[in-house]
Amino acid sequence: MSMTSMNISLPQELKKYVERQIKTGYSTPSEYVRELIRGDQRRRAKERLDLLLLEGLDSGEPLPATPAFWAELKRDALAKLGKKTRR
Repeated sequence: MSMTSMNISLPQELKKYVERQIKTGYSTPSEYVRELIRGDQRRRAKERLDLLLLEGLDSGEPLPATPAFWAELKRDALAKLGKKTRR
């Protein structure tokens, strides 16, 4: 993965906090910030998935999830994926 630089400004109190975190398991401030960002990405992805699952639960009567249902769902998904990659 290629890296690029980003400069940030922090109040002295936050800078000291980051420096303390470096002493407890992170080798650089960049490593610590990257881990914070990754955690935020995971949290937001989980929130999105939770919303989609709730939307699905509220979308109407349930359908029986038989092997045939899953096979058809997979065929439809692969067909849609194939159309996206051909564009």
